[in-house]
Amino acid sequence: MDVESSPSQLAAESSVDWRGRPCHPRRHGGMRAAVFVLVFQSAQTMALAAVGSNLITFVFGELHFPLSEAANVVTNFVGTVFILSPLGGFLSDSYTGCFWTLLAFAAVELAGVILLSVQAHLPQLKSAPCNMLTMVGSCERASGFKATIFFVALYLVALGSGCVMPNMTAYGGDQFAGAADKRLSTYFNLSYFGFCIGELVALTVIVWAQIRYGMDVGFGLAAAAVGIGMISLVSGVLFYRNKPPRGSIFTPIARVFVAAFTKRKQICPSGSSNPANGAAGDPASRVDNFRHANKFRFLDKACIRVAPEPDTAPESKWRLCTTAEVQQAKTLLAVMPIVACTIVFNTVLAQLQTFSVQQGSVMDTRLSSSSSFAIPPASLQAIPYAMLLLLVPAYELLLVPLARRLTGTRSGITPLQRIGVGLAVVALSMASAALVERRRRDAAVSGDGERLSVLWLVPQFLIFGVSELFTNVGLMEFFYKQASAAGTTMQAFFMALFYCSFSFGFFLSSVLVSLVNRATARGGGRHGWLGDNDLNKDRLDLFYWVLAVLSVLNFFCYLLCARWYNSGAGGGDEASSGEVVSEDDDDGKGLI
Repeated sequence: MDVESSPSQLAAESSVDWRGRPCHPRRHGGMRAAVFVLVFQSAQTMALAAVGSNLITFVFGELHFPLSEAANVVTNFVGTVFILSPLGGFLSDSYTGCFWTLLAFAAVELAGVILLSVQAHLPQLKSAPCNMLTMVGSCERASGFKATIFFVALYLVALGSGCVMPNMTAYGGDQFAGAADKRLSTYFNLSYFGFCIGELVALTVIVWAQIRYGMDVGFGLAAAAVGIGMISLVSGVLFYRNKPPRGSIFTPIARVFVAAFTKRKQICPSGSSNPANGAAGDPASRVDNFRHANKFRFLDKACIRVAPEPDTAPESKWRLCTTAEVQQAKTLLAVMPIVACTIVFNTVLAQLQTFSVQQGSVMDTRLSSSSSFAIPPASLQAIPYAMLLLLVPAYELLLVPLARRLTGTRSGITPLQRIGVGLAVVALSMASAALVERRRRDAAVSGDGERLSVLWLVPQFLIFGVSELFTNVGLMEFFYKQASAAGTTMQAFFMALFYCSFSFGFFLSSVLVSLVNRATARGGGRHGWLGDNDLNKDRLDLFYWVLAVLSVLNFFCYLLCARWYNSGAGGGDEASSGEVVSEDDDDGKGLI
């Protein structure tokens, strides 16, 4: 999107240093400032992954929740983390700013992780020891005070990390000069590289410590990671470029809907005479070639100026809105279908963090028949991130230059194209998981005592890693650029939409598990596909096939939504044809 009126430049000029003074281009911002945020992001990712990746083992093995209920505890926790991200984005954009939001909620997360570590360390705060698979011992589910301590700690972590997530990505992006900055795409690749490092360390070193020395040690290491991240964040305070909050970000959007409803009987002009397509006297509020000019036309009525009667006051802000406010509301509505199309993708991620971990726990975890080293099942989730540490630099250094020559787009392929590739690949991950689970189950119930090697799970994690590289980085870049290109002050909130798709995906996972169990339950009190605590009795392979089919259907829905999103830039045919209008117009054109 070609932003001629420079809302990004205005945003850069309004940025201030830690004392509230105007920023100096050579002293503030840039990659030097972003490095401190990247370290904070890696540490925070490490802490959250350390809590969430092996949480099902703690809930199932030490608090003695049934397997399906333990899986739902994990998915509900992760879903809550991500659904709280809009709260963090709202507070940051409206009132507190990114830096103070990050610092305050990182402290909340730290308190929660410390409380989890205390519970994991003290026997009186856990259930009595027993083996949930063989039911040897007193397998009493944690309840009362023990359950209260657990859920308070868990949701302190959810509140803290949820409000931190959108702001750490947006704050790093704020260190650059808007959507047109050529370093922004590289920053998002580096951001995801740092995310992979945090995930990899958590899923190998910290998970190993949890298994070897206990969950209390693992949670303690997660707390240390949060502390290190906070130190890094504070260390860069002299170099940051800060965007001052400007009041509630929802008030202008609410004004647009109220004004449009109030003037619903007005006839909105078309073409260049439409007041919502540009404000000649207000260059700060004008975005040329606005992609969504011909969408949501009912909102354009909020810009219609009604001739006042003699001796009457001018129209209020709740009856007459600016072009920028209408374009901001339209942009927010336009990205919603893209968010919806990533929900199934994150439902697949939920399975890899829950049921796939349990798959590994009933497989042969030795590297070979003669090896004494056993692979922790939760560490299987590290496979895609280990691969991504190689793929992200390869993508940036090799694929992007090649694609740039072929497409003429500065980022190689556009964010929407990148998302589409990821959504197309994810179905293969579930197909691989279904085939492996069928083979594992057949071997387990054959009666010969043979257990399939845990290495058979590697393909499903590898395929998902490739899908994640394209989908998640594409989403981060897409949402940040939409907020910047439309001239909004909602970067953190738009990034929260990216994390909301995670939340909805994990909640959908819980709903699917319950629905599948109910739909497949048979008479005589027999359970459904996922109703037993024993995977050898469950039909996890069929559940994976359901997700594979849903992923294929979701991909075709995404193609339709992306075509609609790309249509009508500036009212012309350029976006629809897939051509890049200018060097900077690379935010999603040409998917179809």
